Amino acid sequence: MEYFKKITLKDGRECVLRNGTEKDAVPALAVFKHTHEQTDWLLTYAEENSFTEESEAVFLKGKTESENEIEIIADISGTIAGMAGIEQYGKQEKIKHRAEFGISIDRAYWGLGIGRALTEACIVCAKTAGYSQLELFVVADNSRAVSLYESAGFKVFGWNPRGHRLRSGQWQELLSMRIELD
Repeated sequence: MEYFKKITLKDGRECVLRNGTEKDAVPALAVFKHTHEQTDWLLTYAEENSFTEESEAVFLKGKTESENEIEIIADISGTIAGMAGIEQYGKQEKIKHRAEFGISIDRAYWGLGIGRALTEACIVCAKTAGYSQLELFVVADNSRAVSLYESAGFKVFGWNPRGHRLRSGQWQELLSMRIELD
């Protein structure tokens, strides 16, 4: 699946939203590691990523060639500021209407509108792919993200008070959110 859109950020800079390609493997891996070091709100710790440059290139190529999945990069003058994507939950008849949404943004670019733009882009792509539901998990304490998702039309449909266990031993409550696309 391919996507391309130019947007103007809140600070006036231009940002290109586009599908990630094989050529983005090295910087995409670096951004993944960096964003996962910046916050405990994401699913994994940075060092838990098992992708190599080669496997990242294969992953991004597969998303570009896919008819129903995508990885979108927010590119500001050649720098990847964030990434978001959709993946099908499964090919089984009962769940193939559902896709999962994930997003991460470099903290240096928070508050510029990239999160909203990537979220909206993924919603458009999910509709284009024919999904009838897009789902995500978000840490309940991440109020900015929860507010963004709610304003985009996502609704909470469940929560898990012990969804993440941090290395410190603390629990993070996870909210399950979804948007109906049909």
